[in-house]
Amino acid sequence: MQNIQSITITVTDYQKILSLVQNHPSELSLMLEDELNRAQIIQDNQLPTDVVGMNSRVHYLDQETGKESIVTLVYPQDANIQENKISILTPVGAALIGLRKGQIIQWPFPNGKDKKIQVIEVYSSN
Repeated sequence: MQNIQSITITVTDYQKILSLVQNHPSELSLMLEDELNRAQIIQDNQLPTDVVGMNSRVHYLDQETGKESIVTLVYPQDANIQENKISILTPVGAALIGLRKGQIIQWPFPNGKDKKIQVIEVYSSN
């Protein structure tokens, strides 16, 4: 996994996600923690509208398959696939956090393949 572009994350999201990954150890959690370690951490009220934060609605593209999806990035307890609410502790959720509109990340998935995910649009954030 080579992702040299930085990601941006709010202080609150950083603290909550770090606590989650430390309390749910897994290979994905370790990768997410690496992402957090390279993040630019900003105040909660300074998150640009085109950056994926927690509770953001995100339109993204799987560059390998060409499939586009719109999801809301949430904490595990709020995940609901029928409502397109995906957990930060899923491969797609972990890949999306902190990305800016237009950014692409190469991220490992459970099938052993890396996928390139591109943020097309960030619609909203709570």
